[in-house]
Amino acid sequence: MVNQLDTTLAALAEPTRRQVVELLLERPRKASELAAHAGTSAPAMSRHLRVLKTYGLVAQESVDEDARVHLYRLRPDRFVELHAWLDQVRSFWTDQLDSYKNHVKRTRAGESGS
Repeated sequence: MVNQLDTTLAALAEPTRRQVVELLLERPRKASELAAHAGTSAPAMSRHLRVLKTYGLVAQESVDEDARVHLYRLRPDRFVELHAWLDQVRSFWTDQLDSYKNHVKRTRAGESGS
């Protein structure tokens, strides 16, 4: 079964979609603005935004002046989940490195005591 973390990572595996996320970190933007910054066509950007929306990474909202124009913004919930997973991985490696460091210290202390 595919979980939300898997779909989040799959969506972010594509460089243009990561660039969209980076642009949206600054502020909400129109699709045309995202396409211009990313150097992609409007149809290509539409496909990238569809993937990001489908997996819950971005939200689309209409602009009051023109219902045909949409702003895109980041949705934090999937990023919170990703951050929590990365924290678990980082904690694992920190523990591993601390254990290794302690092992080296004990080994060196044993050598100097001989």
